[in-house]
Amino acid sequence: MKDVAVIGAGLAGLSAAWRMRHWDSVILESDARVGGRIHSERRGRYWLNWGGHVYAGPGSSTDHLLNEVGVTAVEVPGSLGAISMNGKFISDSFFASYPFRLPMSMKARAATVTMGMKIMSSLLLKYVPMVRIRPGESGASRQQRIYDFDNDRTFRDFIGYGLPEDAEALFTTTVVRATGAMDEIASGFGIGYFNLVLGLGQGLNRGIVGGPSTLTGSIAAALGDRIELGADVQEVVQKKGSVLVRYRQGGVDKEVEARTAILATTSSVAKKVGVNLPADLRDALGQIKYGPHVVTAFLTNETGPQKWDNVYAIAAPKKSFAIATNQASIVRGTEKERQPGGSFMVFSPGPLGTALLDKSEEEIGETHLRDLDDILGGKIADHVVETKTIKLVEGSPYCFPGRGKIQPTLLRGADRVFLAGDYLGTLYTETSITSGFQAAQEAASLLQTDRDVALRSVSILSAPAAPEPDETKGSGAASIR
Repeated sequence: MKDVAVIGAGLAGLSAAWRMRHWDSVILESDARVGGRIHSERRGRYWLNWGGHVYAGPGSSTDHLLNEVGVTAVEVPGSLGAISMNGKFISDSFFASYPFRLPMSMKARAATVTMGMKIMSSLLLKYVPMVRIRPGESGASRQQRIYDFDNDRTFRDFIGYGLPEDAEALFTTTVVRATGAMDEIASGFGIGYFNLVLGLGQGLNRGIVGGPSTLTGSIAAALGDRIELGADVQEVVQKKGSVLVRYRQGGVDKEVEARTAILATTSSVAKKVGVNLPADLRDALGQIKYGPHVVTAFLTNETGPQKWDNVYAIAAPKKSFAIATNQASIVRGTEKERQPGGSFMVFSPGPLGTALLDKSEEEIGETHLRDLDDILGGKIADHVVETKTIKLVEGSPYCFPGRGKIQPTLLRGADRVFLAGDYLGTLYTETSITSGFQAAQEAASLLQTDRDVALRSVSILSAPAAPEPDETKGSGAASIR
């Protein structure tokens, strides 16, 4: 019997498996590769990327994992506030300056300023003080507080209706990155996403040198043959004192029994395979909502300095994608002289992704390239040497009105089955790693308790029997008689 079975080898599952590496473990992954939604591929000095691309900094769970595994991440050197809209490209800006530097009508400009002030007021006066870490509190308590913040209405209710087109586009292109539309995500979540983008709190602003799969691949290499790929888990059944995992691999039905299990999958898969999880937990898992990811990566061969060399992220209102990221930014930051080539990733989340899901990967790539070339002033299309598109129906979870109510149920877990995944919090990759660590901690604690109980039982059974009293010694009750 194994100590632990980890179901899913995405970032959450690998984080849990890493922390459980000193126990007898098995990691079951249905795909032919590890990493899940962390997916990059090296191309010489550059890399193509289709998944999580920025990570939390010092003091975070991400930072701990990177240091433990021995993988380097650096603060992204390029600007995070670039934008291209209505034919104008701005590389060094801040959100508050957009209405004064972008071409738009006076009405749109005024509406953008007014709504921007409303958002910043909620951020600085309410959200930032609320999200601040409080002495002695647990991470779970803080996360619950974040979920509960303005969680009874949508962000559309907060922002209102009837904004001029350009003003609407500016706010939409920011919050849509949360993978839900403004009338789907909770008001507090939308406000919090501006906090994430603007970096007013614990932002995500570090990139992994060599591409994100450097991290997941390094963990997988350390775990070795504990990882079984192509293992499609069918059922996770809790028994008294153990968990039975049934899966199908290479057309053959298999099973493994373990003392504990960590379900590190999307919530929909966890609900499907966790056949005898408590009913309220399965119901909570079924309520989680995801928005799609449609992502295209481009490898390029341009030569000489470019206007985007000092830029990392470019917002793209009114385009087929919300944001383009210069994946060569980390390489550019280490160069003394600009070298040929580069790499871009463009991201169509939420409604933008939904509009593309029915198209072929080739059609999506062509659409993305046209828009990327347009925002870069016609400077990139002729230099693309490789294009690859990936579509995910369940891309990232988003916080909907009422989401806070189910958090305690999700965190409770179930006896010997523990949950991990980005749907358990609001910080994406950071949540994946944190929840993986927490699940591993819970599993290890239970396993150690099992060992202690077993040792006590063995000790009692093997202890020598107490000697019979010798009545001839004349002491105690015998002497009284």
